[in-house]
Amino acid sequence: MARRKSKEKKIYVLDTNILLHEPFAFLNFQEHDVVIPMTVLEELDHIKDRNKDVSRDARVAIRALEDVLKDASPDQMLQGVAMPRQGEQKQGGHLFIVNDHHITDEIPGLPGGENDHLIINTALYLQREKSPTKVILVTKDINMRLKAKGAGLKLVEDYRTDQLIDDVRFLYKGYYKFPGDFWSQVGECRTENEGRETYHYVSRSVLPNAYLNEYLIDEVEGFAGKVVAITDKEIRIIDFGYERLMHRHAWGIHPKNIYQAMAMQALLDPQMDLVILTGPAGCGKTLIALAAALELVIEKGMYDKVIVTRNTPEIAESIGFLPGTEEEKMAPWLAAITDSLEVLHKTDEHPHASVNYIMEKANIQFKSVNFMRGRSIQNAIVILDECQNLSAAQLKTIITRCGEGTKLICSGNLSQIDSNYLTAVTSGLTYIVERFKNFEGSTTINLNGVVRSRLASFAEANL
Repeated sequence: MARRKSKEKKIYVLDTNILLHEPFAFLNFQEHDVVIPMTVLEELDHIKDRNKDVSRDARVAIRALEDVLKDASPDQMLQGVAMPRQGEQKQGGHLFIVNDHHITDEIPGLPGGENDHLIINTALYLQREKSPTKVILVTKDINMRLKAKGAGLKLVEDYRTDQLIDDVRFLYKGYYKFPGDFWSQVGECRTENEGRETYHYVSRSVLPNAYLNEYLIDEVEGFAGKVVAITDKEIRIIDFGYERLMHRHAWGIHPKNIYQAMAMQALLDPQMDLVILTGPAGCGKTLIALAAALELVIEKGMYDKVIVTRNTPEIAESIGFLPGTEEEKMAPWLAAITDSLEVLHKTDEHPHASVNYIMEKANIQFKSVNFMRGRSIQNAIVILDECQNLSAAQLKTIITRCGEGTKLICSGNLSQIDSNYLTAVTSGLTYIVERFKNFEGSTTINLNGVVRSRLASFAEANL
């Protein structure tokens, strides 16, 4: 879907997966008209009663459509029902429900009963009947886009309104590495000391695309700092010192590279309400997050508890219903947390007893994302693991649950997405990295340097 407004009115035909991806998507087409084929409503109806996450999105989409259409007569639905305007939009589009079962087959040679073909057929019919108005089929199904073009549909698009970047390679990393030496590139610099901290003021031209809380390092490992303020003329940088940053520690864990060191500094900073950790498997995201959480809860007493949660996509076959309480049901999905606890206490005389004691001492709670809605979490550390499998709407639900004194840690690996409805660029993790990259209370760190076994490293590169 195009982001820029156009004076030429268009007709967008939505596939079912668009409403499952974002239930309110039909409201985001500015002044253009939106068509929902009857087949889409039937698919939503079949999905809404399943015991899966996607069923909730189907129900939300149905209720959202009903809110717009509830007072419309059959004639009005055929002529189009005006949709509410968004923001400062002067003109809104119209919503149409089209009974595609009565449309003459526009795709000879294809089975007419298949839902994808019925939706494509609707778009082809509108393309012929509404010419010269542009008719655009919007679907996240790549194969359906190919079939639609092959059938003669001129305009087919992916849904990109919630997509902030086109290539995950350009995703904000949370730090900038200067080639060579930092000081040789800065030129003039004004320095101030405030208590134990040292601040440098450098020209904005040194780093014109700087963001708040962006870490700054150099190739010669001589400087490490963070952007704490930005004006039109200069950038204020706090100087951590490379060696001092590398000597940070939490719960007995010391960073093995500068990326882990930056992550640890962000996690231990009480001013950071949201810390986002990205990177490949094995780079220490979960271990460092848990170590910092235990340090802040038990050693420093800054928070009351640790809440650990993640969504539960099924990578392979379901293992059936799990007995027990909510925490017992979540335990298999959160084995990464218990594995990390065992690593943190493997040198103890009685490691198993130590893990149980720490879980009780830090009040570590395993919670399901499904039951986070409606809560208000106070004075806690929330670790949201594997959040690359969450949509932007799901992440928004969790972030808005964080009340006074709560710190949220989001971690994920964008190369391991299990959801059938998300890609690296449409993942909620990608969305919040881009949305929060200039927020004064958040930090993003991409743990670029992988610390893992030879076996895992070889498999990652060669399989």
